[in-house]
Amino acid sequence: MDLRQLRYFVAVATTKNFTRAAEQMHIAQPPLSRQIQLLEEELGVVLIQRDSRPLRLTEAGRAFYEQSLQVLHRVEQMKTGARQVGRNQRQSVSIAYVASTLYGGLPMLIRMFRKRYPDTDVNLVDLSSVHQISELKSGRIDIGFGRIRTRDASVSRVVLREERLVVALPPSSPLASTNERILLKELAGQRLIVFPKEPRPSYADHVLSLIHDQDIQLSEVHEVRELQAALGLVASEMGVCIIPAAARARTDLVYRVIEDERATSPIILSHRLNDDSWYITAIKELIVEMYAQNPPWLDMETNAFPSSLSKEALAARVDEKSRPRSSSKKKQTD
Repeated sequence: MDLRQLRYFVAVATTKNFTRAAEQMHIAQPPLSRQIQLLEEELGVVLIQRDSRPLRLTEAGRAFYEQSLQVLHRVEQMKTGARQVGRNQRQSVSIAYVASTLYGGLPMLIRMFRKRYPDTDVNLVDLSSVHQISELKSGRIDIGFGRIRTRDASVSRVVLREERLVVALPPSSPLASTNERILLKELAGQRLIVFPKEPRPSYADHVLSLIHDQDIQLSEVHEVRELQAALGLVASEMGVCIIPAAARARTDLVYRVIEDERATSPIILSHRLNDDSWYITAIKELIVEMYAQNPPWLDMETNAFPSSLSKEALAARVDEKSRPRSSSKKKQTD
């Protein structure tokens, strides 16, 4: 197996057509088909269903396609990294985030990273949790901070914490007469504003599942594209909204913590499986340091930790997962 075969296979898998793949790779179709056949013989499995139009990947083919993308991306990273070092150019890392993480620890984390590694450019990308997975696998981003639990064998995930959810209320609402915790069933009959409207599944589906699981009848569900629009509608007395606790940014609203163990939203760090790039280790180490500083947004009132762990134990767990290989760390600090 060689990189040429991987590139041929990815071209066929992407175009779903041997002729177009051959044109894309500037090769005649018969030798391209032969290389794919040799690849399948080496692996001992069929990768492509040739009797369908357009061509379809087998289950083994889909798994191999995802791994092939990662290998080819890693090769390009190696080539780019070598050129950058040789030309004394700056390195870069692309970090995706969902907007609500900007109200918690992400800005602090990015500041710490840029201060610790001033020669590395940080590219921040506003991207939904669902899209982060596909962009990680394609190599367009390197790290993602999202809120939706997904299952993908080629992506590694670490739940950093569970952030409690709160109800944002206009001051005129009868429910805003106290700051005590609120039960979800008290929202019965309310007009609920959820976000984001798309793509789905999303944080909106998580909120709606909490409501539906308790068979709570709402007067209406209104979907908007993003958090600020939702809070603006709440301020306009157009409804109420369930948001992560750290997003309590508007001072003209009343916020009540939800009294329900399941009313939390995870902060999830994602990256490509088996990616040992130095910046992933660096980010995880900085998260440990950030937790140790006990910032205001990390209080026990609005944060929950897996298996009732303390912040210190959670930091230790992340630290254990992120303990760097001595060679990769030394390479960055040299």
